[in-house]
Order: sequence, then C-alpha cells, then structure tokens
Amino acid sequence: MPTEKVSVEWLGEREFRLQDRDGYAIRMARPDGVNAADLLPLSLIGCAAWDVLAILVKQRQEVASFAVEASSERDDEAPWRFRRILVTYRIAGRNLQEPSIRRAIALTEGKYCSVFATLEDAVELTSAFELTETGG
Repeated sequence: MPTEKVSVEWLGEREFRLQDRDGYAIRMARPDGVNAADLLPLSLIGCAAWDVLAILVKQRQEVASFAVEASSERDDEAPWRFRRILVTYRIAGRNLQEPSIRRAIALTEGKYCSVFATLEDAVELTSAFELTETGG
C-alpha cells in the first residue's frame, strides 16, 4: 500500500498553505481563503464528481453541464462534528437515461470514491440528483 503525503505550512497570522501530494497549493485563511471544515464536504463532492462524470462519459451520456453540491449538518458545539451530508448531482444534457445516471452514482458512492468509502461509517451520507433535458 503506497503512502501519500500532503502538507500544511503556517504562513503567519491566520493563513496556511496546504499542498496536495503533487504540490498543488490551496490557501486556507480567514477571511480570504477556504475554510478548513469546508474541505471535508469539498473532498467528498470533488471525488464523487470526478468519478460520476467519468462513468457518464463511458456510458456515452450526452452531458452538457454537470455540478455537484454538498449540504451538511454539523453539531452546534465544539468540535462541530459532521452528522449528515446530502450530495446533490445536477446533470443537464440530451437524451439522458435515468437508470444509467443512477448506476453511475451508485458505482461512485459504493465502489470508486475513496472519500465516500472513508466517511460512510462516520457520517450519514445521502444523495439525490436532478436531470435537465437540454435542446438539440
């Protein structure tokens, strides 16, 4: 099993630079950077979006636009634990096949997305999707 390393460096005041395993930087600062707690649902939907779209392309679905949103509920008191995350997929295109969309989401959430697999025993994860048919 390979080891993957990410890092965070304090830049001063309330600013940090996070780096992924390839060295790509993300700014975590207040008020002008990403919020640390938002990285969890962002990781979840980023992983899911990548996989779902790849499956839809392989299925030859005619996707014109694709977006994913996470709505999360957290405890009111420290440590503000995540309790529930709803993932909503918004897919627009021509001749979209609902069973194929359902299959792509199920494969992603049940087999391919490492973040779903990691969180599913700790957080209540649910998902929904919205399809919009676009003109020809």
